[in-house]
Amino acid sequence: MIRFIDCFAALLGLIFLLPILVIVTMIGFFDTGSPIFFQERVGRNKKPFKLVKFRTMFVETQSVASHLASATSITKFGSFLRRTKIDELPQLINVFKGDMSLVGPRPNLFNQQELIIKRDALGVYDVLPGITGLAQIQNIDMSTPELLAKVDKQMIDTLNLRDYFKYIIRSATGSGSGDAVK
Repeated sequence: MIRFIDCFAALLGLIFLLPILVIVTMIGFFDTGSPIFFQERVGRNKKPFKLVKFRTMFVETQSVASHLASATSITKFGSFLRRTKIDELPQLINVFKGDMSLVGPRPNLFNQQELIIKRDALGVYDVLPGITGLAQIQNIDMSTPELLAKVDKQMIDTLNLRDYFKYIIRSATGSGSGDAVK
């Protein structure tokens, strides 16, 4: 049921948000010259997949978790995209492809070893990663691996259809500030 909702919502989102996606892409060309960002992330069963987002940092920025990146790496337009969460919209493609769900643990990088160990011990990688979830609306980011893994596990164990929609609505209406930067 959730997979059907994910696909349907992602397809509708991509269709209805197409004008925004095109405009942001065009502005992004002027901002960084490379508006779309692909990054290898840890997926279900720890299989790699390419996450797609709008670029918010300068092209030469090192590929690290956001909380390890310098705030000076973020462009002015990127700051707007992050604040409004528009940078996450291309992930609807990942959802449609089946790499992600709308709701699930945020996918981390393979170089975040402490988080991988904590999540692996709790079985967090048994489910698809998501665009949003309980940790995101509670402002828990990847800078606190143990807490994040525990909250991810709590969400996985208690997730129902009502919470699924609650997390999406709360994220869309501004809950959570996104990943912190230094």
